[in-house]
Formats: sequence, structure tokens, C-alpha cells
Amino acid sequence: MSRRGQITMSDEEIVEFIDQRRIVVLATVKSDGRPHLVPMWFVPDGPVIEVWSYGRSQKTLNLRRDPRATLLLETGAEYGELRGVSLECDVQVLESPADVERIGLSLAQRYGSLSPNGLVSDEQARAGLRARAAKRVGLRFTPTRTISWDHRKLGGAY
Repeated sequence: MSRRGQITMSDEEIVEFIDQRRIVVLATVKSDGRPHLVPMWFVPDGPVIEVWSYGRSQKTLNLRRDPRATLLLETGAEYGELRGVSLECDVQVLESPADVERIGLSLAQRYGSLSPNGLVSDEQARAGLRARAAKRVGLRFTPTRTISWDHRKLGGAY
């Protein structure tokens, strides 16, 4: 088996790895052809990832023009610990208020603004979330190609 084959994660390992990460790096292409990279909080649904962003942000403008992106999730400090997943994705821009609010609520729950049962401790917080959602869009990233690596599988032999 090739080195590449030795370090590739299974589909189950990929989904588990994505679930464990807190930040995804989003790469889009600007109108001048240069990459635009930004770290994002995200909501995973298996290998599909959703985020929200301002409707007029650079990433959203880029994705309206070219609905393709690459996402990177990685961890590790030493070579033998390096793990990561790169997702080449087709992207949907979600503009319905229901979709945007759903993603916003999921983000708030995942990153600590909501209690685990999805209830906001303060109705003002929920109203504030709705107000922010009015200026945002949802972005759904569906992988068309996945590349993964887990150098721990080499057992120190590299």
C-alpha cells in the first residue's frame, strides 16, 4: 500500500474528525483570481458543512459568482500527529430566512450561546440572533472530492 493509502481516513473517521473541529478554513476565489481564505465557525451534518455570513461579504460575493470552494480542517503540531481533511465543495447560497435562522441557531448552540436543549436563556438573545440573521445568508458546502490524512497511522515510520 502506498504512503498516501496508509494515511487516508475512512468515511467514518472523516465525519468524526469534522465533528471534533471548531474552525474550518474556507477558500474561495476573488474576481482577480486570487484565493480568499477565512476561518469560520460551522455546523456539520456528516460531510456537509453549513455556515452563515453577511450577504455582502467577500466570501459570499465570491460564491455567488463561482459556487465552488475548498474547506480545510486540520490539527497536529508534530509531523507524526498531523491530521486533516480537505473538502472540495459545490456551494449553495441559502437566502430563506428560515434557513439562515436555523443555521444561526445551530451555530449559537454549538459554540455556547444556547443551552444543549436549544433554548435560549434570554428571549433578548434570540431576538438579537434573528436581527443578525436578517443581514446574512446561509452557505451549504457539499463535498465533491475529499482528501484526508492521518499521519498517526504511520506509527512513527516516515
